[in-house]
Amino acid sequence: MKFFNSSTNFESVLKKYFSFKNETLSLEPFAEFLESIKKTDFTDVLNFFRNNPNFAENFKHYIHNIFAGRPFNLSLTEANILSENAFFPELKKRILNKILPPVENEKTVWFMVDNISLRPKADLKYLHNLPENEINELLKIFGAADFITKSKVKKEMIFAMSILSWRATGMAMEVEVVRMAPQYRNFDNPFLALQNELEGLAEDLDKNPDLQLHSKDSRYKQIKIYTEQCLEFVNIAFKNSSKYGISGKINQSLLKIRQQMQRVYDIVNLLVIDTEEDILIKSKQLIFNILSYKSHKNNISELINDSTRLISHLITNHTAETGAHYITSTRKEYMKMFYKASGGGIIVGALCVLKMLYGYIPGSDFSHAFLYSMNYAMGFVMIYLMGFTLATKQPAMTAATMTKVLSEEGNTKNDRTEFAHLVSKLFRSQFIAFVGNVLLSFPIALAIIYGLDVFFSQNLAVDRSDKLLKDLDPFHSKAILHASIAGFYLFISGIISGNIGNNSVFFQIPERIAKNLSIRRLFGAKFAKGLSKYYAKNWPGIVSNFWFGVFLGATAPVGLFFGLDLDIRHITFAAGNFAIGLYGKDFSVDSYTFWISFVTVFLIGFFNFLVSFSLSMFLAFRSRKLNFGQVSEIYKEIFRYFFKNPLKFFLPISSGLDKRADDMMSNTMSTKSEDH
Repeated sequence: MKFFNSSTNFESVLKKYFSFKNETLSLEPFAEFLESIKKTDFTDVLNFFRNNPNFAENFKHYIHNIFAGRPFNLSLTEANILSENAFFPELKKRILNKILPPVENEKTVWFMVDNISLRPKADLKYLHNLPENEINELLKIFGAADFITKSKVKKEMIFAMSILSWRATGMAMEVEVVRMAPQYRNFDNPFLALQNELEGLAEDLDKNPDLQLHSKDSRYKQIKIYTEQCLEFVNIAFKNSSKYGISGKINQSLLKIRQQMQRVYDIVNLLVIDTEEDILIKSKQLIFNILSYKSHKNNISELINDSTRLISHLITNHTAETGAHYITSTRKEYMKMFYKASGGGIIVGALCVLKMLYGYIPGSDFSHAFLYSMNYAMGFVMIYLMGFTLATKQPAMTAATMTKVLSEEGNTKNDRTEFAHLVSKLFRSQFIAFVGNVLLSFPIALAIIYGLDVFFSQNLAVDRSDKLLKDLDPFHSKAILHASIAGFYLFISGIISGNIGNNSVFFQIPERIAKNLSIRRLFGAKFAKGLSKYYAKNWPGIVSNFWFGVFLGATAPVGLFFGLDLDIRHITFAAGNFAIGLYGKDFSVDSYTFWISFVTVFLIGFFNFLVSFSLSMFLAFRSRKLNFGQVSEIYKEIFRYFFKNPLKFFLPISSGLDKRADDMMSNTMSTKSEDH
């Protein structure tokens, strides 16, 4: 519970509680005092204490009284440090703590900090904004200007470091964590050495309560070196995540070890006193550190940022490797992309007709969801395995590639121009893939529906044509919204691909297949090795394409079940549906219907691209901590480059920047291959 009266003046609070030696252990006087001083000039508060030494002495007595016997090690070992080894349990715990704060031990400083302030972050900011000399004088009035030298305080701090070290050592010695940094597999590692050093320091303090560390002290130097080595262990483990993969649990464990070692580093630096001035500085810093740790203890946004950044980096790493194959440089590659996209268009044209036929089958919403999902899923997997291309699958992959290149290059004018040229190569690759998909999807769908008409002597598209053409009118349907939903699914399918790739590396699935005794005995070592390579190369793509199909096929029936107007629109399917709609109408449509449908096909493609690419770029930017201010300059350079060289965004026109752009790509991908 919090204690304060917003209308009280600080003088009335002092006169109410501190005109005599107050022996109370209640936090109410302290809470009211802190609230009251924020409403006045802090200099007036100090002047009052200067002119009324009795009040200052009584206030100091009260402060010492309420802090006596209250340990503060929890504020160093628990506050703003992950308490769970998995993301979702930690998230649930923080949400619960925000809604219903936990019941704490009232005999601790942890409880005090929680219960004397309603707005810890705002109060901390208020204290930081006060003049340095005034804060120093207030600490002297509190009698806290030299408490860092007290034996009990030093014992608490060393005890806190020992707790942090024990916990970090336990996690660092886990098999899966050690696997991330094989250099530290032997027992002579920095975590054990740090623990031994801290135990020795605690024993020295027991023997000599006046023990004081200084910057030349060998004990301080050793603790600092071992702590830095422990932090390096975490950095190496995170760096190796591209090579070995990583799980959410290991990611969380490494984050927790890093937080604990950083806290040890902060604490030991506070124990170092070289000059008289350091006593006040370090005493003040410890107070501010405790307040800062506590003000962030249930921060949800920081948890999400820290916990998901590495995973998003790994996901974009694996999609970036695939995305490199979607960017064309030469005319030969440009035409190859067209042929691959044309193959994808042929399959999608057939899928459009199949979906229409499935719609005639009587059944429940669930059965239609299943049929549509399997239609899309099998078609997309077929496109992938046959080496064809579905144009809108590219943005989720290429965004990661582009951002990886960007993060590993500089940010000079020349670098931005070269990157803009790389964007032009990406854009024209997307453009020709769109063209290949649409040019083949339309006539193939038309040819199949015509063949069915001839075979069955019945125009099967008649009953569906009105709806198909209406769905291509953005003024009479939610075509743009549905195109955006498809774009979101494209982004999610890229996430799935990257996540499957990361898990495959982390759990060493290809290696397990290659060395599996049962497979080797039944089919031979050569087959096992070939299956291993096939899995590593194709499984992430198969799974992501399958689920992309499931998402597309299930959206409309699921939306219908919940009474929501949900559906998807995809440029290649829109082209095929346009053909079926026209055939169902015997090509007798007014000019408005024809042209609005024609334009909407490409408008759908634009929103497919825009949503999936934007979300993928956001994820990739975030994973690499890129400065968005710098990114705005890059965007400006891209627009400038477009207006100077518009044709390069659509046609494979050679440029002097081609070699440099190719080098940027090859360097990025070689870094990835070296990791493996």
